[in-house]
Amino acid sequence: MAHAIIFHGTGARPEYIWYPWLAARLRDRGYTVETPHYPGTNVDPVAVTLREILANHELGEDTVVVGHSGGAALLLALLERVRVRQAVLVAGYSTQPNDSAEPVLQDAYDWAAIRGNVADLWFLNSVTDEFGCDAGQGRAMFDRLGGTLVVRDDGHFLGDTLDLVDRVIP
Repeated sequence: MAHAIIFHGTGARPEYIWYPWLAARLRDRGYTVETPHYPGTNVDPVAVTLREILANHELGEDTVVVGHSGGAALLLALLERVRVRQAVLVAGYSTQPNDSAEPVLQDAYDWAAIRGNVADLWFLNSVTDEFGCDAGQGRAMFDRLGGTLVVRDDGHFLGDTLDLVDRVIP
């Protein structure tokens, strides 16, 4: 059975913005969906949050992972270690996007491992992202990993729905 996990961003909760909307849409299409709350995302070192995720979730070839902002950055570390069917990084980043502390980032990434562990990879970034998780960040990840990069003019993607994400997940 198809399985999806939606990882919220820094300081967020699973009931915020478009996360519940996407979870409902995926459930309607037959997915089992998890929307875990990890308050330590981008507060604790990435290794701590990653250990929690690996202990609490089964990820595999039928899994779709969606991450927003700090949750998207977290997916890079996760994808170094587990293979999934699809990953969608919304307002993701792999380098310091602003002057805030970013403990969700690693010093370096094994780009070949990430590329080898995800069959279908999407990046959704905005030219007007107020936190610096912008089109340049998306392009930097796309250049290293391939996949599909979509650039919009939607700020940090904080609306109640996010139609593109719904449309790219089979």
